[in-house]
Amino acid sequence: MPTPPELLPRSAPASSGISSRAIAAFLDRLEARPGETHSLMVVHRGHVVAEGWWAPYTADRPHLLYSLTKSFTSVAVGLAIGDGLLSLDDRVVDVLPERVPADVSEQGRRITVHHLLSMTVGHPSDSLADAWEREPGDLTKGFLGLPFTLAEGTRHVYDNATTYVLARLVERVTGLGLPELLDTRLFEPMGIDHAEWDRVADGSAFGFHGLHLTTEAVAAFGELLRRGGRWGERQLVPQEWVQLATRHHVDCEWVLEGAPQGDFSYGYGYQFWRAREGYHGHGSYAQQCVVLPDQDLVVAVTAQGEAQDVFDALWECLLPGVGEAASAEEDRALAGRLDRLSLAPVAGAAAVERTVTVKLDASAEDSALPDGTPVTVRPVDGSWNVGLGPQIAVEVGHGHWRESAPLGRPVVASGAWQDGTFVADLRVITTPHLVRLTVAPDTGTATATWSTPPLTGPSLLLHLRSPLMTRPDVA
Repeated sequence: MPTPPELLPRSAPASSGISSRAIAAFLDRLEARPGETHSLMVVHRGHVVAEGWWAPYTADRPHLLYSLTKSFTSVAVGLAIGDGLLSLDDRVVDVLPERVPADVSEQGRRITVHHLLSMTVGHPSDSLADAWEREPGDLTKGFLGLPFTLAEGTRHVYDNATTYVLARLVERVTGLGLPELLDTRLFEPMGIDHAEWDRVADGSAFGFHGLHLTTEAVAAFGELLRRGGRWGERQLVPQEWVQLATRHHVDCEWVLEGAPQGDFSYGYGYQFWRAREGYHGHGSYAQQCVVLPDQDLVVAVTAQGEAQDVFDALWECLLPGVGEAASAEEDRALAGRLDRLSLAPVAGAAAVERTVTVKLDASAEDSALPDGTPVTVRPVDGSWNVGLGPQIAVEVGHGHWRESAPLGRPVVASGAWQDGTFVADLRVITTPHLVRLTVAPDTGTATATWSTPPLTGPSLLLHLRSPLMTRPDVA
């Protein structure tokens, strides 16, 4: 894939007025935390002052943003409102009347665009799974048909289905699909030419998840917001919408896995989170676009891990360096470090020269493949071809990463023999996720487990097929 054109100008940290020592300390913290960081871009005063990708992740690859997608859907809503096609007070039942269940409650009839944007519809918890179970062919109808136990507009409850409904509202009033609208009005004018979308069976974009963009595109989006929706000489997003969407609308308290997440407790806007400084768009496993208007700073991160670790590093290491430039020599040292970022390939030997075939044991939690799947490891020129059932054949490097696209989506893999067991990391490289494959010839078994399971389901097949459709059962 060719290197994409630069969207933002580059500058050395010293000339922009930010300390390369602080950026290096930020890197230290990111690399010391649990999980992995896959990419980083720091933009100060409109210039990229630090950028890096941990190999095998690269600048040219779009990366799954998970719920950071919601902030782009918010901008699409703002475009529709700015065009006079939608308003905050419009009710779902009026814009999408054919998607209203016959038994909709009075509160369901009152749900407005404002309630959806602020996630204050009144559901007691995330309604996504229940809404899809209720109406597999129409999530909007399922969403409206569920019980509302809280008064609308009174309490923020993180609810993915609200953003799905917003996407459908925008599509109805504009006559364009969400991807097409954002391509025309946002991405193409900004020079972003490679946005990818995960979709459901009828071709609709999720809206709340599924957008893939390069790291620089995410950083450019943050810079667009910092500039109040202006890009060059064009006002792409109404300034009033940027201000409205990113301000505090409702208090919130979000707790993940029992641990308080400090930067998710400063309030919620319209599909944006407030933070202790500025605001951010957030996607699961620490996909982040952080905008700090008072510091003229934007930080974009793609990763696998906890977002709060990234925020803590940002506040404690990076932010103190704004306005305190280091020397040109320190800038050069930082640039060299950023050029050398990498994740280690699997360590071990390439010694076994015979083909091994075993059966997969799927009893382990988060198995990526069904039980009994045949797994074949075949040595080829110092590396391996690995077959995972009849449909997936992956190239695995030894001491380096090798890329293949068995079903249309890229996998980058490395492996080795360790004490009689073949071990390989299969990175679904446009996502935060990897599959750890172990093959034990002595027992005739293999396992294939996700490091962190994809939120749209564990089936590896779904995440390797192109085009992406990780909910093929939802029509």
